[in-house]
Amino acid sequence: MKVQPLVHTKEKLEDLVLSCLTESKKQGATSAEATVNIEHGLSVTARLGEAETLEHHNDRGLGITIYMGQKKGSASTTNFEPSAIKDAVTAACKIASFTEEDECAGLADAELMATNMQDLDLDHPWGVSPEEALEIAIECENTARDVDKISNSEGASLTTSQGTTIYGNSHNFVGSYSSTRHNLSCVVIAEQDGNMQRDYWFATTRDPKNLESAASIGRKAAERTVSRLGARKISTQSTPVIFEANMARSLLSHFVSAVSGGSLYRNASFLIDHLDKQVFSDSITITEDPFIKGGFGSSSFDLEGVATKARTLVDNGVLKGYVLSSYSARKLAMQTTGNAGGVHNLELQAGKKSLDQLLKQMQKGLLITELIGHGVNTVTGDYSRGAVGYWVENGEIQYPVDEITIAGNLKDMYKKIVEVGNDVDRRSNIITPSLLIDEMMVAGS
Repeated sequence: MKVQPLVHTKEKLEDLVLSCLTESKKQGATSAEATVNIEHGLSVTARLGEAETLEHHNDRGLGITIYMGQKKGSASTTNFEPSAIKDAVTAACKIASFTEEDECAGLADAELMATNMQDLDLDHPWGVSPEEALEIAIECENTARDVDKISNSEGASLTTSQGTTIYGNSHNFVGSYSSTRHNLSCVVIAEQDGNMQRDYWFATTRDPKNLESAASIGRKAAERTVSRLGARKISTQSTPVIFEANMARSLLSHFVSAVSGGSLYRNASFLIDHLDKQVFSDSITITEDPFIKGGFGSSSFDLEGVATKARTLVDNGVLKGYVLSSYSARKLAMQTTGNAGGVHNLELQAGKKSLDQLLKQMQKGLLITELIGHGVNTVTGDYSRGAVGYWVENGEIQYPVDEITIAGNLKDMYKKIVEVGNDVDRRSNIITPSLLIDEMMVAGS
């Protein structure tokens, strides 16, 4: 049995959006925008060699935002019948009648609408049946469980989904795209001398042909878990730190939050008034490229229909741009950067050294492979998180460590990045290699 998607052609969905806009005008809106999303998929989990969960999902929704001059109202529905559309528009208009005028409210400027819709290779459906999906998950988990010292498992999961988004507004703009996402992950537990450790591995891709094999993911999950056995505490000290590529992504996420319009106009960012100033060390360049084929952040337009553009956000450590929607841009007396909805393939440009070479350069310090908790204040930049990883001496891993906390301030941490690896992790719309930070405080025993 295969997943049966909701039957809605692209043309019918576009007609649905246009009917929303027409109804909004009938009810007195001066402008409006509407978005339709549909998604269908399959998710399975296998644990201890047997099926644990199997879920199909077929989701849909329509959101309408109308403007009465500078007043705004929004409503949504999962019912695509004409009467339900009319009711949603009526609800949005009623909400707008109760809101205050906001001089920054309104659609993005008409001249900024996207006109060049590129084929970004995002849509690769996978006709995998539940039975086949379970076989893949079981193989993944069994491979991990066959590794010595693996004593238990939290399971292996395979998820596949396909979705279509249609956006339109009163500027006569209608844009659409379909995309897929396929994930396979495994979480296992290792035990030795009464000590237990847990770790995982995962893969995610647009095209199932590019998905890492079940055996490879299971093996990596097991190897990472076993390598954490015998973890120790280390003494409190100031030391160099390497963030493994997957962990380095979080540092860029905090940066994105700090340069996003919502944080800036609310004065809730440690990077206010830092445009054209040194924010990172001069070895850091960060780009945004919405047009990467198959990228997880690829799109020809943002959530307001604004054309996206490739750009350099940080050039040799200097901040060259913010992340703005039309609303936040107006609040800041600037122009939208085409980032309503977030960034589009933000990438920290890789260096030339492998992770092993970074370890040798560091000589002595901490390699971080997992972060715990959310102790980050993007208003002040203060940073404090639990961490797990490995202690390094003479450029080589000596033993695993846990129950430690790393602390600093993001302003200082960014400027103390002394080397960038070449081990780029592309499993997200924020793309990062490993990073070596010259000094951080590590709290242990």
